[in-house]
Amino acid sequence: MLTIHYLPGSPCWIDVSSPDVEASNTFYTRLFEWRSLSLGPEHRDYRFCQVDGKTVAGIARAFPDDVGAEWLVYFRTADADAVAKTIEQAGGTVIRAPRDIEGQGRMGVFADPAGARFAVWQPGATKGLGLVTDPGSLGWAELHVPDPAAIRPFYEAVFGWRIEDLPMGDTSYPVISPAEGDETSSVAGIAQLQPGDTPHWLPYFEVPGCDATVALGQRLGGTVRAPATSTEGVGRMAFLADPFGARFAVITSSA
Repeated sequence: MLTIHYLPGSPCWIDVSSPDVEASNTFYTRLFEWRSLSLGPEHRDYRFCQVDGKTVAGIARAFPDDVGAEWLVYFRTADADAVAKTIEQAGGTVIRAPRDIEGQGRMGVFADPAGARFAVWQPGATKGLGLVTDPGSLGWAELHVPDPAAIRPFYEAVFGWRIEDLPMGDTSYPVISPAEGDETSSVAGIAQLQPGDTPHWLPYFEVPGCDATVALGQRLGGTVRAPATSTEGVGRMAFLADPFGARFAVITSSA
């Protein structure tokens, strides 16, 4: 499971790009009962979103070359520049080369061979999110690609992940664990891309009541991409998009 004791290759940060930071801030703070802090115009009005004073996500102003509003998942690394070289060698693309964030850390943005965007974070003063798996925070991450089997060698080369196929009903679900983790360290999965969709990484947010959150999201201007369903032993989940089209999921995990 996700923890804030970040192993190399584990999700350690998430943020959503938006053409209107204030509008996105209103949507998400109402949906998840977040409080947000602006870093000011010198940081393009980047927002830290918090639960009980602990940062759970960021909201960023979209860059002109962004593909649109989207959630970006960051993975922990000890050396962002070395990972960037490995990504290129493995067939990925550098979207934004690694750069320093004023002593907070070093980051780069990339795309895998299927086109799904992700980022890496080399920590400085900021180690990562301050809260995960609690209501209002990141509970899981999932890669959606056309060929889940074909993408595995790329991520195994880049992050050294262990990917294990776990049975789920009549099929199997590839579950990702960091190389230094154990059987309890799974942090993400890989899913079959739905027809008409584009490859992407999808954050799941833990919520107290999935159906109530879906209804609230619609009232706030979001859309339902897949209605709430229950999976035995996992929980009840739904796929949503915010008013600008950024995709995310909500889940009420089984006890």
